[in-house]
Amino acid sequence: MRAAPTILHLDMDAFYASVEQASKPSLRGKAVIVGGLGPRGVVATASYEARRFGVHSAMPMGQARRLCPNGAYLIPRFSLYRQVSDVVMAMLRELSPLVEPLSLDEAFVDLEAGGVAFDSRSARETGERLRADIRAATGLSGSVGLAGSKMLAKVASEEAKPAGLLLIEPGTERELLAPMSVRTLPGVGPATGEHLRRAGVTTVGELAEAGEDELVRMVGRSAGAGLYRMALGLDDRPVVAERDAKSVSVEDTFDVDLHDRVRIRGEVQRLADRCVQRLRGSGHSGRTIVLKVRRYDFSTLTRSETLRGPTDDPAVVREAAARLLEGVDTTGGVRLLGVGVSGLADYTQEDLFAQSLAAAPDGAGGADGTGGSDGADGTDGADGTDGADGTDGADRTDGAGGEAVAAGAAEAAAEGAQEAAGPPGEPEPAPERRWSAGSDVRHAVYGPGWVQGSGVGRVTVRFEQPGSEPGRVRTFRVDDPELEPSDPLPLVGDSTGPTGTT
Repeated sequence: MRAAPTILHLDMDAFYASVEQASKPSLRGKAVIVGGLGPRGVVATASYEARRFGVHSAMPMGQARRLCPNGAYLIPRFSLYRQVSDVVMAMLRELSPLVEPLSLDEAFVDLEAGGVAFDSRSARETGERLRADIRAATGLSGSVGLAGSKMLAKVASEEAKPAGLLLIEPGTERELLAPMSVRTLPGVGPATGEHLRRAGVTTVGELAEAGEDELVRMVGRSAGAGLYRMALGLDDRPVVAERDAKSVSVEDTFDVDLHDRVRIRGEVQRLADRCVQRLRGSGHSGRTIVLKVRRYDFSTLTRSETLRGPTDDPAVVREAAARLLEGVDTTGGVRLLGVGVSGLADYTQEDLFAQSLAAAPDGAGGADGTGGSDGADGTDGADGTDGADGTDGADRTDGAGGEAVAAGAAEAAAEGAQEAAGPPGEPEPAPERRWSAGSDVRHAVYGPGWVQGSGVGRVTVRFEQPGSEPGRVRTFRVDDPELEPSDPLPLVGDSTGPTGTT
């Protein structure tokens, strides 16, 4: 514990939903829910307007629609969220060399290490200035907690939400914590909270009064000792600038269970390719390939294989994942597939399995026919917040874009079959373009906008951009040649210039 509140915790307010409201003027002040739009989708983030209806993160999207039928339901745009996060994290690193990111929208900062704060007054001034700078640079609000420890700083930022700042003066910790729910403490989830409630402990003050021995008896030695220290406000953990990633993984939940073994192999190959893209993007390689399969009855199987050395070769990862799949029974149907790499390193062992691409056509590499169909991944980032790039697992959106992924992979397989069996030289019909709600577009005549919805061969677009007035809505054919996918526009600054298309 420090004698001055020089540890800062920043938590951006309803980050994904706030980014969407900032980039879509017609949604400001309205209920916005970001996550998977399929029947098995999960809420990633809900705006404060949606939370009034009871919608919260990790809730099934079907339940959210019942609670808030008039909300705006959008796919996540992780490329834009990362851009905004990079701006915010850069501002934090200007304050101190010790910045510990927890996710895209959350981080600890050691203000004392940066020489910008040594007492309560200077810490508060730094926190207020940071909030103003973030608002000016991104148009978004963040909540700031200041305290003498990481635990208390996080508690303070939560109490300050939304768009506030709370400083906990050293010496007042126990008085502040005493009336709070035990769920306020980090690591106390629903199960532990319910266990403590049944024992008659509901507040942090009651935890402290129970004593360490009683808490150890109730929840075990490790958890009990930790709970007691937190109840007293004790936390000596330092702010750590580098938090090494332990694994990189991607996964998709499908709207309809997969039964076709060939289709399942194709999805695993595609996931392996995406996993390697994230692996390379983080500057790592890995030794252990992990396959995750959730079956029709919600039972989850995990299989792994450790290689002779680290690799970032997509062919090697595909082949290992295919071998792992051979040992899994999928006859009843599969609702989720995932591929991950652990045992990370910052180097690769070249030519680890030279046979990966030179294998016989009936080997694991033969399943790669669907692995490279990027079109199956049509909604950028809408297939899950993979946790591998530092995003908080609580924001996972399993199932987001699952319908598009499933349909896209099926198209890729069907096209391959047509090419093999169809008449020579006969042109193949172009697949119908899919437009996910919330995705960016640009029209040759009307300029930039975003998709409000699509169906029955039509797509509805609202033409507006950050900083503009709410725009008009127009409807087009899904194959309108003048309508193209577009990169997101910046939230602040000149957003009227040309935008590249993808």
